[in-house]
Amino acid sequence: MLFPVYWMVSTALQPDSAVAAARLVPTSPDFGNFARALETQGGSLLTSIVVSLGAVVVCLTLAAPAAYGLAQFGLRGGRAIVFGTLITQMVPSIVVANALYSAYAELNLVNSYLGLILADASLGLPFAIVLLRAFMVSIPTEVVEAAMVDGANRFTAFLRIVLPMSRNALITAGLFAFLFAWADFVFALTLNTTDDVKPVTLGIYQFIGAHVSDWGAVMATAVLSAIPAAVLLIAAQKYIAAGITGGSVK
Repeated sequence: MLFPVYWMVSTALQPDSAVAAARLVPTSPDFGNFARALETQGGSLLTSIVVSLGAVVVCLTLAAPAAYGLAQFGLRGGRAIVFGTLITQMVPSIVVANALYSAYAELNLVNSYLGLILADASLGLPFAIVLLRAFMVSIPTEVVEAAMVDGANRFTAFLRIVLPMSRNALITAGLFAFLFAWADFVFALTLNTTDDVKPVTLGIYQFIGAHVSDWGAVMATAVLSAIPAAVLLIAAQKYIAAGITGGSVK
C-alpha cells in the first residue's frame, strides 16, 4: 500500500524525466523537480489552501448548529433527516457538479473562490453533521439547562458550553472537510473554465497534459500537495481518535 507513495517520492528526487529511467533508490537525490513544481504550481497550492480552509469554515458553521438541533431538540422526523443526509453522500459528484454549474452560471459564481468554497463545503457537510450529531447526543441536557438557569439563552449556551465540549468532534469534522476539499477534482474541473481559480488537483491534471514527459516535476507536485494533508493528520490524530469514538460511548 505504501509503495506507490515511496515511488512518488523516489521519482520526485531523481533528475531523470522519464518514469522508465527512474531507479528504485535515488542514488543522487536532486531537488530540481521541486523547484520546477513550485515555480509552475505554487499558485495552485495556495489556491487549494484558501479554498480548503474556506470550505472548513463554511462546513463547520453550518454543521455544528444543524447537528445540535438534530441531537438535542427532539425534532420530528430527525432520524429521517439524518438518513437523508447520509444518502446525499452517495450521489455521484459529477451529477451535483453539473447541476451546480447551471445555478452558478445564473449567480455569477463560476470561476470564483466563493463558488468553489461553497461547492467543496458540500462534500464534507453530510459527514460533519452526522459525526457532530453522534457526539452531541451524548452531551447531558442538564449542562445546557444549568447554563440557561444562570442567564444564558440557548444560543449562548451553544457557543459557550456545547461547542467547547465538542472540541474533538469539531476538529475531526474540520479535518475531514479539509481533506474532502483538498482532494476535490470534479468541482474544480466543472466549475472553473479559466485559470483564475485553479486548485492543485486541477493543476496536476493540466501539468500532466502540458509536460507529460517531465514526470519528475509531476511527482514533485504530487508530493508537495500531499504534505499539508499528512501534516494535519499527524498533528490531529489524537483529536480524530477522540472525536470518532466520543459519540459512540456515553
